[in-house]
Amino acid sequence: MLITAGRVLTGTAGGWIADGAVLIRGGTIIAAGRRAEVESQAQPGEAQMAFPHSTVLPGLIDAHIHLCFDGGTDPVATLRDRDDDALLGDMTSRAEQLLSTGVTTARDLGDGSGLALQLADAIAHGSAVGPRLICAGRPLTTKGGHCWFLGGEVDGKDEIRDLIQRNIAAGAKVIKVMATGGGLTKGGPASWETQFTPEELAFVVQEAHQAGLPVAAHAHGADGIAAAVAAGVDTIEHCTWMTRDGFEVREEVLAQIIDKGIFVSRTVSPQWPMLPKIFGPERAEALVAMARQVTESGVSQIAGTDAGVGRAGFDGLASSLGFHRHLGLPNSRIIEMATVDAARALGLGEVTGRIAPGYSADLLIVDGDPLLDLDALKEVRAVFASGLRHEPNAAAE
Repeated sequence: MLITAGRVLTGTAGGWIADGAVLIRGGTIIAAGRRAEVESQAQPGEAQMAFPHSTVLPGLIDAHIHLCFDGGTDPVATLRDRDDDALLGDMTSRAEQLLSTGVTTARDLGDGSGLALQLADAIAHGSAVGPRLICAGRPLTTKGGHCWFLGGEVDGKDEIRDLIQRNIAAGAKVIKVMATGGGLTKGGPASWETQFTPEELAFVVQEAHQAGLPVAAHAHGADGIAAAVAAGVDTIEHCTWMTRDGFEVREEVLAQIIDKGIFVSRTVSPQWPMLPKIFGPERAEALVAMARQVTESGVSQIAGTDAGVGRAGFDGLASSLGFHRHLGLPNSRIIEMATVDAARALGLGEVTGRIAPGYSADLLIVDGDPLLDLDALKEVRAVFASGLRHEPNAAAE
């Protein structure tokens, strides 16, 4: 198929091509560039789609979701009320919603029943519709710790090793560890409190890396972030630098994050404009100042929404990205966070995140120019996942 458009964003250092085209066959990008050059490589009779006033860019990547949660006011309670058959149906619908908004790859960082892994396999084999899913399975947590209800409680190295091995056997492609508490777990450790010792976190990383899997560390607290960085995790989730009294960004830890090539997945809720109302103006201002300091440090950041937790739906990545514009980043850089950078962080840097020959044909076509107006990402015309077109409005019909 030959796709022509007013502009093509290649995903490489903000590069774009006016009057461009992309040629795809069998789920793979064959050529991308100026329309005349790419058209010459098309075969006679090859299907064509023209979007003269639209932009083609790499499919978006949401690096932090939870398909088992519904994004309502009490997602844990809702989860407990669903049996596996009903829950799998819910999760399938949520995956299709993600795809409809242009998310062609997503990282599911924790469910308790293995259904995300099952759904990932179904999508890969074409029996379900959704983005490519990179799943963690059950997140490692302490006894009674954050998200203990997902079945990942461990105590000591033997139980840590056993759960990692069970997750891998179930098909996990990433290991998730709860380095600190979190607000989703009622009665559990506070978000700023650490859960594992530095030695235990180092052991988690050792076991995962020996198996060839990366480690994503849920870490709100400043102490937990420091411990996770010292242990050598691959991504820090949330990274809010909380303390008992507020926020404390540690410059020496930021330097280590940069030196070790660790990615920060800030997990910005699509409801971020409501921060002053939710936390109060003073605390919200402190949170934004913290985020701006981290951004200005040069840490590598990737896009994630924490879709599924309270008030975070599965259609909000484009809205979430607006927070980074609020921090002063240009639109080109923000789009890279949700495409090429996220792909590298997920170990898919040679597979997706760019529009280039040999890459998976994961494409988003939107009206307007997102380099000028980030909200153009919400004006979805078409989505291609591994070369297959998805109708954005099909799920709602």
